[in-house]
Amino acid sequence: MTASQDVTAPSAPADAADPPAAPPGHRRIGSVEVLAVLLVLLVVFRNPLAALVSAPGLQTWTTVFVSVLVQAVPFLVFGVVLSAVIAVFVPRSFWARALPRHPALAVPAAGLAGVVLPGCECGSVPIAGSLIRRGVTPAAALAFLLAAPAINPIVLTATAVAFPGNPEMVVARGGASLIVAVVMGWLWLRLGRTEWIKLPARPHEDGSRLRAFVAACRHDVMHAGGFLVLGAAAAATINVVVPERWLQTLAGDPVLSIIALAVLAVLLSICSEADAFVAASLSQFSLTSRLVFLVVGPMVDLKLIAMQAGMFGRRFTVRFAPTTFATAVLVGTAVGAVLL
Repeated sequence: MTASQDVTAPSAPADAADPPAAPPGHRRIGSVEVLAVLLVLLVVFRNPLAALVSAPGLQTWTTVFVSVLVQAVPFLVFGVVLSAVIAVFVPRSFWARALPRHPALAVPAAGLAGVVLPGCECGSVPIAGSLIRRGVTPAAALAFLLAAPAINPIVLTATAVAFPGNPEMVVARGGASLIVAVVMGWLWLRLGRTEWIKLPARPHEDGSRLRAFVAACRHDVMHAGGFLVLGAAAAATINVVVPERWLQTLAGDPVLSIIALAVLAVLLSICSEADAFVAASLSQFSLTSRLVFLVVGPMVDLKLIAMQAGMFGRRFTVRFAPTTFATAVLVGTAVGAVLL
């Protein structure tokens, strides 16, 4: 059929084009209803489920899985709410005034902005996505994404409490993390491609800002929360599978100990507010290797990789995560050698 025929063809009757109307009182079953049913089933079958996870390995898996979620969910919700506020209530012109116009200067400015956000990596992912949507250069948004979980006051205070005899660990962690964030932002300016980032489409809401705010929160919670669950499950599985005696063997080698703790930070997926206490407990390892653990963890871990893939796309994640890991290991090792 030609284009002219399309224009002149009679339109189909309304009752043929439109889907049949839903019967009165009919309501689609959504995610909230599914969650409610699952919770009821968990309560009803709690005794059989408790017997099912009585094995030591399954108990460990369940404990790690739940602890990762409990640590991460409050900050995820905080980040989602702040992301929705940025998307709905903050005008685009604000970011043009708040950040330097030159992208190379906007990167360190965005990294330093992470000092004022008391959150973890779970909250920084949706915030960085919202910043990109509002017109902030991706390099600056990514610098904020990496810096915010590692240099905010809560994390640095927790590090000082965990290492009371080594106050230089606080300076080393903050400095190394900021350097990695800025370097990665500048690398993105040099080598990054816009087509590598594919943000998920948010549903368009006509009406008040309140409706748009609620819709943005609902979308990001369901989208980022699903990948958080996948990352927590992967971290719990690794905790059960990897034997603890391997760590004891690796601690004696200076190079292997750094690599081992860097990989362990990725696998454990501990929230940045709590990872300093885990690092302090690994007393068989050197301070430098534990510093690398603290630098890598908030920037590259299993749950964060899953969330980045969900927010920015797989093409972005397969390039960004390995580069960030290598940069964090190198910078953390160099700063540790100088300060520790």
